[in-house]
Amino acid sequence: MQTINTGNHRTEGSLIPGSLSRKKILLKKLVSELGNSCSADLGIDLVSMQSDEIFKWFVASMLLGVNTSQHVAIRAYREFEKAGLLAPERLLTADWQSLIDTLDRSGYIMYNFRTATGLIEATWTLNQQYQGDLNRLHFFANDEADLERKLQGLGERVTPAVVRPFLREMRGLWEKAEPPLAKDVLLALEKLRLVDTTSPVLALEELRIQWEDSGLNQTQLSVLETALTRLGRSYCRKMKCDKCPMQTECRAVT
Repeated sequence: MQTINTGNHRTEGSLIPGSLSRKKILLKKLVSELGNSCSADLGIDLVSMQSDEIFKWFVASMLLGVNTSQHVAIRAYREFEKAGLLAPERLLTADWQSLIDTLDRSGYIMYNFRTATGLIEATWTLNQQYQGDLNRLHFFANDEADLERKLQGLGERVTPAVVRPFLREMRGLWEKAEPPLAKDVLLALEKLRLVDTTSPVLALEELRIQWEDSGLNQTQLSVLETALTRLGRSYCRKMKCDKCPMQTECRAVT
């Protein structure tokens, strides 16, 4: 049985050989079925740690963080990509109407002005304070909490709904990128009986240990986190058990 050390707390997980074997199989199936990261799906190379690639993911996160469908947000990103609007200098020198038109083409009719304003404000602040470089912002952050504060400080539209998904895929790349597990992840973990706690902190530590023991740790933990997010959001929360790729392993079914 493994001991999870979380600073002031120590708890014993249920990683006995039998359950560990089951969890290894579960993790591999999760990654296989649902594990493509959103950034990778968009063709963004975060692993390179290049500032221009990280900025692309920031723009995508801004688009995904708006109260609209993921399909529309992805279409908007593709429109920005075609228009060459995925670099700070290009966004700051773009004609205002061209930004609105780009968002309109993707279906952002209700949020076009708000989204364009948010992108320009955040990019302008990033340029003024960190020379347009998100890696510099990370460098100057004192810790995980300060990193979130600095990102949200870029503009009014850089909300937790933008910052948390952005940081989720930076986990394992940026040292200070340690966002709490999302509610959808915790829901999926509970349904699959992968952890024995409802605490986001303890659940993350237990999940990290399982990830390292699974043999999948040659890729990012965020890949598993993305799979759990999709499972929780698209299946568990909507109770689409009959269509779920993990239904045979689910507490609600078995």
